[in-house]
Amino acid sequence: MSTAPRRVPRWRDVEPFLKARPWHADPVARRLARTHSIDELEGEARRRVPGAVWDYVHGGSDGEVAMARNRAAFDRVELRPTAFGQVASPDTSTILLGRPASAPIVFAPTGYARLSHHEGERAVAAAAAGAGLPFALSTYATTSITDTALAAPAGRNWLQVYLMKDRDVTLAHLAEAREQGYEALVLTIDTTVTGLKRKDKRNGFNIPPELTPRTVAGMARHPGWVAGILTTEPVRFATFPEGSDYSRWGMSNQLREQAIRPADITWLKDRWPGPVVVKGVQSVTDARACVDAGADAVVLSNHGGRQLDRAPVPLELLPDVVAAVGDRTEVYVDSGVRSGGDVAAVIGLGGRGVLVGRAYLYGLMVGGRRGVDFVAGCLVDELQRAMCLLGTPDIASITTDHVRLREH
Repeated sequence: MSTAPRRVPRWRDVEPFLKARPWHADPVARRLARTHSIDELEGEARRRVPGAVWDYVHGGSDGEVAMARNRAAFDRVELRPTAFGQVASPDTSTILLGRPASAPIVFAPTGYARLSHHEGERAVAAAAAGAGLPFALSTYATTSITDTALAAPAGRNWLQVYLMKDRDVTLAHLAEAREQGYEALVLTIDTTVTGLKRKDKRNGFNIPPELTPRTVAGMARHPGWVAGILTTEPVRFATFPEGSDYSRWGMSNQLREQAIRPADITWLKDRWPGPVVVKGVQSVTDARACVDAGADAVVLSNHGGRQLDRAPVPLELLPDVVAAVGDRTEVYVDSGVRSGGDVAAVIGLGGRGVLVGRAYLYGLMVGGRRGVDFVAGCLVDELQRAMCLLGTPDIASITTDHVRLREH
């Protein structure tokens, strides 16, 4: 049996194996360079903020069963490619609420974004605008309606609405949003009271942060986060007048409307010139009621598992809602979306698009605006790659033929 002759290796033989990865002097660039998915970004994010902030963003209500089920549903998705149908450059663009978007993705409303990074909602709005995606500003944002619009003057800005018992407060929000060019309202209906976050109770979570021994210890390990918070404007509920009861932590249940009815959708439609989206729909019956009251879109959502624990899983509810009202309204899915494959699954099951929240907050924690840019790019790239392999040249081509929910 013959063997190949041995020789002393030459430098040119060894050199290709010794090339180092590019080194970045900028720490944000280093973090993002070693991150290749939202799951990996989550690990980076956890190291960037105090524990109380992390628990607030990452956690769910009560036993966190709904939050776990949201992800488990996406793990059951099977994507089914079209044989010999791969395409090189699929088009991820679509129409959301009558206007073009670069992908069927909306950055969801999330409260208190400046706790994740001092740039907060300004960075999220600017990143969404840069990526060609809509962004919904929360009623409980830490950046005002006007300042958010100034950060993304060319963006597709939506305003999430919690109806207040004093409707004049809500009307003031609508007037400011209209003046600043916001295109849509997102009425949230799943927050009769605020869900109990056990971790937040243990941490003494508050806005502004309370300086308990536990929070001080957490902050001491994150001097960069502390410097960002202390050297910029105070963290507060910036959509309300400073010093008002509405800007005080813990007052939301007393001041927010706790008896939302379909007539409230009609009330908003009568006072707003653009689309009204209803978020927090968790049954076919409620979806029908929303559409009958004039909703231009519904978002199937259990608030990311942060309100009623063991609530219905939006992805599992999607086919039935689409069958009931999909010919009359746009149907979106929120809660648990973490990848472009998840986006493709929602489209294939009949949804118009998805809302993502925690994912971009992880990006915000890791690198401010650049971290949110990474999230937008990651989701769109993953969606495009999934479409390549599915054999779907555009969003409309993704159908039930390409997606199913496995039983196990």
